[in-house]
Amino acid sequence: AMASCGRHGTQAREDEQRHEERGGQQALVPHDPTVLPPPPPVDYGVLMQGLAQAPALVPQEHGHGGPSIMERFKRMAPPSFKGESQPFLEESWMREVEKIFHAIRCA
Repeated sequence: AMASCGRHGTQAREDEQRHEERGGQQALVPHDPTVLPPPPPVDYGVLMQGLAQAPALVPQEHGHGGPSIMERFKRMAPPSFKGESQPFLEESWMREVEKIFHAIRCA
């Protein structure tokens, strides 16, 4: 009877330790929905390649008598991007192109 009592006591202590470990983990990792991970870096080479292929993927609107999306985009005089590595130039170019997309209702 003593052997089973000893085992039961050991099991109870293990359960208490597990409970304390779980409680400790919850205290160490507070869930704060306002903290977001940083956005992934933008691969502008891939982005430019996608933009270059976009005219082939975008349905043309010539059948409706209007200019194509690409023609409307070109009329907005989009800024050119020469592959500069300064992040502020990349972000500025991206914002300008997005504004044009919204203006021609492409995005």
